[in-house]
Parts: sequence; structure tokens; C-alpha cells
Amino acid sequence: MTTLPARAERRCHNAVNPLHSCLFFSPDLGAEMGKIGIEAPSAAYFATRAAAFGAVGAGTVTATFYNFNPVLVARHVPAVWETASPEVVLEARLRAADSTLRRLLGEEIIASDEMAEAARLALRATEACTPHARPLYAAHADLPVPEEPHLAFWHAATLLREHRGDAHLAALLGAGLDPLESLVSHTATGKGMAIRWILSSRGWRRTDWEAASERLRERGLLEAGEELALTEAGTALRAEVEEATDRMDIAPYEHLGAEGVERLTELARGFLFTAAAAGAFPGSATGRG
Repeated sequence: MTTLPARAERRCHNAVNPLHSCLFFSPDLGAEMGKIGIEAPSAAYFATRAAAFGAVGAGTVTATFYNFNPVLVARHVPAVWETASPEVVLEARLRAADSTLRRLLGEEIIASDEMAEAARLALRATEACTPHARPLYAAHADLPVPEEPHLAFWHAATLLREHRGDAHLAALLGAGLDPLESLVSHTATGKGMAIRWILSSRGWRRTDWEAASERLRERGLLEAGEELALTEAGTALRAEVEEATDRMDIAPYEHLGAEGVERLTELARGFLFTAAAAGAFPGSATGRG
């Protein structure tokens, strides 16, 4: 039984997570990865998120990233580690996070008491994160916490994001949604990514998308016809996925307490307002369905 206000953990996640994931749309990341020889966008994304594992193969990335076509993953992994080691990638990632946050938030916010407070609160929340059945979180939890507050905040946001993300994959599996069905059903909620962008970034073909859509229709989760719309059962299933994710991700926010969660949400929303005004969020930054 939670002591937090209803969906307080989800609101906090929704405020903090974009400050982690904006990195993947930042030109700073492309520039830093280019300096170490990784220029293909998909290769840069896989390397950046998987580097905490070490030099893993395509199977680990496919399993933990969930909704990417295995063919696309295998095109870049493990070959990317021949270009740059995971250690070099992690160093480049942190440099990109530093320059991205400085550019989007400005030096005054970076050096502010509010940023230091946000870092303390976010790190305190991560004290209750658990590694079991959470591979991406566990790998990132082994990394050192940066000393500078804005990077410590970004690190903590990464841990909270991957902790929730790993739980979300468990919820998708429990709901019987395979990688592409997860993307189709999420898009059908009206909150997902554009289909064209999904297909290009995740490596799927339009025929794959249509096949997944048909499977959902056969299960009574997607309405018949050309329009991508969930049935009542489909809407209920997607809500169940989000609620299950909330339940499995409640511990960090319970640990922080209602007052701490409210304050972290407030601080993160303030940072988001500044970052959004600087053009930080041209599209969705989520990597899971």
C-alpha cells in the first residue's frame, strides 16, 4: 500500500526522464560519438546505452532494448566495440551530457542550489532501486556517480529511467505484447511515436508493422479497419501495463517520500521548461514500447 498521492511516482518520472533522454536527440552526442569514430545514428544509440554492460553482443542489446529489429542490432553490435571500447563510449557520453545540459539549461542553473538539491533528491531515490531482473539498471548502477551536481543528477535520472524501463518490459511481457505489438499498441493510444519514425529508427518494415497490427486485431485489442485505434480491451490492457510498471517502480519514490517526490518533480519541471524553450525535445526519446 503506497503512502504517495495517486500516480505521484509517474508524474515524477515524467518530469525527470526527459532530462536524461534528451541526450539521445542532442547534436552534442553525435559530435562526441563522431570524434571516437562512431557516426551511424543507430550504432551511436546502441553503443551509448549498452556501454555500461561492457562489450556485449547483439543478443544482449536485442533483449534489453526490446523493440528494435534484431537485424538492425546485429548490423552494429558487436562491431561497434571494434571502433571504440565501452569505456571510451562512456567517457564520450558523459562529455555529451555535460555540454547538452550546459547548453539547454545555462550556466546559472547548472551552478544553482536547485540543481544540487535535485541531484541529492534523485540520488536518494535511487538508494531504493533494486537490481534483480533489471539488467540495464544494474549495469548503470555499477558506474561511478559524477562529482558535478548536474552530471550527478543526469546519472541519477539515468538510473531511475532504466529501473522503470526494465520494469516496463516485464509488464509488456506479462501482457503478452511482443516488441512490435508493444510499439503498435502504444502508438494507438495517441501518445506514441510517428509510425514512419518508428520504422526507420527501430529497423522494422511496413509489412512487419501490418502483421503486428493484425495480430492485435485477432486478439480483440485493435479496432478493425485502416484507423489505428484500440478497442476497449486494448485500452484496458495498455492501462494495465502502465499500472503494473508503476507498481514495480514504486520503491525509489516511496523511499524519497511524498515531500521529496513533490519537490523533485517541481525542480525537474522547472529545468524542463528551460530545456524545452531551448529546443531540447524535437521528438520522443523513449527506446521502449
